[in-house]
Amino acid sequence: MSLNTDLILFVVLPYLAVALAVIVSAMRFFSNSFSFSSLSSQFLESGRLFWGSVAFHYGILVVLVGHLIALLIPSGVIAFSRVPVRLFLLEATGLAFGILALVGVVLLWQRRATVSRVRAVTSRWDLILLFLLLTQIATGVYTAVFHRWGLAWSVHTAVPYLWSLGSLSPNPELVAGLPLMVKLHIINAFALIAIIPFTRLVHFLVVPVWYLWRPYQLVVWNRRTTGPGR
Repeated sequence: MSLNTDLILFVVLPYLAVALAVIVSAMRFFSNSFSFSSLSSQFLESGRLFWGSVAFHYGILVVLVGHLIALLIPSGVIAFSRVPVRLFLLEATGLAFGILALVGVVLLWQRRATVSRVRAVTSRWDLILLFLLLTQIATGVYTAVFHRWGLAWSVHTAVPYLWSLGSLSPNPELVAGLPLMVKLHIINAFALIAIIPFTRLVHFLVVPVWYLWRPYQLVVWNRRTTGPGR
């Protein structure tokens, strides 16, 4: 990629994505707090939703925790992974849970595509979200398989790059030389951040303690009744 392309993808895009996510999420929360929900469609179909959702959430949770640990304490990760057996176990665990998350998101995609009642309430944003999630997890699994020992090399490339963004001194050169799939994984992650406030993914931003003080939600049931006086 050229220097201008690297600046757009690895400097401009990240800052725009984070700004969009923060500003639009805040606007949505304060203007329509009831929309901060996963908008569950379980009442339409629960079988495949259960298996897809469980696989996806457990898989992605472990993977995200691993990424977060590498980001926050890279020196500890380097020290821990110096022992080959430890590095192998960490890589194998990450790959296993990545595949689990991939299976989950494929099941969720299949459910929305094949269950007519669920497809009827599927929005364009739902499809975009599923596509980006599928791309993110697939590129992560691809990287784990074909660019092995990412735990060792990412703490010297991707992690310093993210810290450079956080310190407002971006250094795209740290990731410009990485393989194409790795760069796509990074770019797609920022695309996911950018669309958070427009999708059901927004629900993970809030812990539901605010239910304690928000107004009551009125639910009206309309059902037929029979018998005298009804």
